[in-house]
Amino acid sequence: MPHEVELQPGERVDDLLTYEMKIIQSAEVFSFSLDAVLLARFAGVPQRGRVLDLCTGNGVVPLLLATRTKADIDGVEIQPRLADMARRSVALNGLGPRIRIIEADLKQYAGTGNGIYDAITVNPPYMPVGTGEHKENAHVALARHEIGCTLEDVAAAAMRLVRTGGRVSMVHRPSRLAEIAEMLRRYRLEPKRIRFVHPRAGAEANMVLIEALRDGKPELRVQPPLIVYGEDKQYTKELLDVFYGRRGELGGSE
Repeated sequence: MPHEVELQPGERVDDLLTYEMKIIQSAEVFSFSLDAVLLARFAGVPQRGRVLDLCTGNGVVPLLLATRTKADIDGVEIQPRLADMARRSVALNGLGPRIRIIEADLKQYAGTGNGIYDAITVNPPYMPVGTGEHKENAHVALARHEIGCTLEDVAAAAMRLVRTGGRVSMVHRPSRLAEIAEMLRRYRLEPKRIRFVHPRAGAEANMVLIEALRDGKPELRVQPPLIVYGEDKQYTKELLDVFYGRRGELGGSE
């Protein structure tokens, strides 16, 4: 059951819809969305070992990963306010012994050494600088735009921190897929598994989930598309299974 924590002005506690988990959110900062939930269910993670979530925001991905693995999970977030919210969300769910939230810049973060993580997840900023960030508050702009880190910064950090043979999983925009694949390979992260997410059947994909293997051999599997809404304009069964934790893993890892 959730533990008691202190909320700051403007904060609320939302239901994560799975395992009675809760999360602290605020309208003043970037809240989690479907992409983070799908990433947490798609990523290949070991049952034991060490897992890292970069750009962790308010900690939703580590919280959801904790339902799938017994590994120790670190979350790195550059924004002090979001890192504080994430720590309190971890405490709210009684997961302090397993999840550690670190306020740090991923470009400098080294953990306790390089190559120490068995798996890394990341939901990075999707948009290059100069595409509207001036219209948003600083918290939202940093989450959406490559102000604090670029795609290359993310790939470089992941290569530095994951062990050989370890997995790096990312959610991003399909429009940048060619750039993503090229950047991952530049940093010795071989794309191995891709799944496109479509808002409805017949519509273009608006998200892509991609998993890479550090120093892996070239061989890419494209999994069946994930459809969000059915013809009845309601979530599909697969989506509901993901939300409610009935389906712990979204597509099998190798």
